[in-house]
Amino acid sequence: MTLERLYLYDTTLRDGQQTQSVQFSTPEKHQIARALDALGVDYIEGGWPGANPTDSEFFDAAPATRARLTAFGMTKRAGRSAANDEVLAAVMNAGTQAVCLVGKTHDFHVETALGISLEENIENIARSVEHIVGMGREALFDAEHFFDGYKSNPGYAIEAVKAAHAAGARWVVLCDTNGGTLPDEIRQITRAVIGAGIPGDHLGIHTHNDTENAVAGSLAAIDAGARQVQGTLNGLGERCGNANLTALIPTLLLKEPYASRFETGISQEALTGLTHASRQLDDILNRVPLRQAAYVGASAFAHKAGLHASAILKDPTTYEHIDPQAVGNARIIPMSNQAGQSNLRKRLAEAGLEVDKDNPALPRILDRIKVREARGYTYDSAQASFELLARAELGMMPEFFEVKRYKVTVERRKNKYNNMISLSEAVVVVKIDGEKKLSVSESMDVEGSDRGPVNALAKALAKDLGRYQDQIEDMRLVDFKVRITQGGTEAVTRVIIDSEDGQGRRWSTVGVSPNIVDASFEALLDAINWKLLRADG
Repeated sequence: MTLERLYLYDTTLRDGQQTQSVQFSTPEKHQIARALDALGVDYIEGGWPGANPTDSEFFDAAPATRARLTAFGMTKRAGRSAANDEVLAAVMNAGTQAVCLVGKTHDFHVETALGISLEENIENIARSVEHIVGMGREALFDAEHFFDGYKSNPGYAIEAVKAAHAAGARWVVLCDTNGGTLPDEIRQITRAVIGAGIPGDHLGIHTHNDTENAVAGSLAAIDAGARQVQGTLNGLGERCGNANLTALIPTLLLKEPYASRFETGISQEALTGLTHASRQLDDILNRVPLRQAAYVGASAFAHKAGLHASAILKDPTTYEHIDPQAVGNARIIPMSNQAGQSNLRKRLAEAGLEVDKDNPALPRILDRIKVREARGYTYDSAQASFELLARAELGMMPEFFEVKRYKVTVERRKNKYNNMISLSEAVVVVKIDGEKKLSVSESMDVEGSDRGPVNALAKALAKDLGRYQDQIEDMRLVDFKVRITQGGTEAVTRVIIDSEDGQGRRWSTVGVSPNIVDASFEALLDAINWKLLRADG
């Protein structure tokens, strides 16, 4: 059976930049474009040349991509020819193989927003598309507010998209610009457009997520016959975002009836890079990845309940709709106060600890976890601390060193420039091989700024660990998260620290105390012990 070709059009670099608090630099846009190209999308919309300096710079030094790089703009303005419209000229001057123009298809917007006649708008659409085609470029037409326009005046909305198609547009893209059209409506209207004479293999869909239906609406349009689908990585976009390609792509490749009916430019091998691409984008944006994101989220294949974990150990398909490795993700069975022994043994095995199911330490470990989580600890996101706790109960945790005492002071004083500054200082005393070692460290950085008491404590603790010092030289703290787990005068602080080493290992540890410094020190201590455990073998 011959598969139908379905084309994927990414708008992250333009629509994604319309997300509140998102602003890509030109190098970041190049980095994202390379990730999208490695994934295998067919079109990468780079932005609107001439609309802002960043988009113009992107096209001035456009990356070489297998995907068809596309410049975005709008149809010519009334009262001038397409060849003499400077806004359209800026888009054409980007030199891309494909050009996508947005135009009005809702009569209300034509008369109210543009202030021109309906006939003039049809003329602008046709002449603009003709101009692009005449210049040897592939033309795409984004039919803005199409679904609202169709519901208001179906005859005019159809006339507008037919004008673009007749003028030579390779793709006519139906846009649910306000994001309020539900999937069944999208399916019916897309079928009506095809019935009016625009073939499905020239029809695209562009949805927004204002009703949490952008992916469902895109699939509905594909079901109706559309053969191009637009979206963004991680669902970035204005307001509630655009159709999320990190959900759409694996659904199309792995789920029926789409997997057996369509082929895309994305291979099964490239699909395994989807989770990496999703998290790379979040890294660029300095955002915490959404743990509950479908397919690519850290919790997408996490099994917390003991009943679930027991079944997962027997057959992962009992509670997983796909193999997580297919999208580059991983199965997680976290420890928590809902965990049973199946979870526990699975987590111990992942840490390299094979424990018999009748080992008397197992119920003790579970009891400790439940008691500690009631006090504010969490072992879902602090797997290294869980391993240390379990090893201690199993009698498999060596004592590398002993902390005898520590002290942190914070001083406010004037510097030599008569400016009031803060200075944190920490003292840590440890006992290693029967010998006490005292380390003192300040929190001042190279620029003379105070980095705080936790920084001073971390530096002092890692300053002199005797024969273990070489084993922690490549260790660094990469994230520090604080949360108050109880309110009022009985507030408890939970600190989670993420650490990393030169071998690329990353691990999380947790500390809990009414005192943030104590909680931080506990997490720091666990981080160093876990590192030494790995170095010690």
